[in-house]
Amino acid sequence: MQTTRHGLAIGIERTGEQFFLTMKIQGKLTHEDYTVITPMLDAALAQVKKPSINAFIDATEVDGWEARAAWDDFKLGLSHGNEFRKIAICGNNDWLESLTRVANWFVSGDIQYFESTREALIWLHM
Repeated sequence: MQTTRHGLAIGIERTGEQFFLTMKIQGKLTHEDYTVITPMLDAALAQVKKPSINAFIDATEVDGWEARAAWDDFKLGLSHGNEFRKIAICGNNDWLESLTRVANWFVSGDIQYFESTREALIWLHM
């Protein structure tokens, strides 16, 4: 019997009002993942008047996205969208690249898709 790998690793670094969010996703992104992500992000930003977030999302091992998780992501973008300065999504799927273009409509910051982690991190720190 083969099992599907699923995992989520999140890191948040803060310097003053500047945040660097990292996330690595394995398997299919679920609603349960957002029950972890959303409170962590809300708590980290709660005491900051004008947070500025750069985010690196490693989606090279993403297998898909539950419909409810896509809705959770949309709601997260609406509640924190104007706080993101840059989001770099690193992946290797055409559908993820297309999704990145759609996400640009809902987030005030700049979102770019990369196939190289190195290029994504260089862009984030420019």
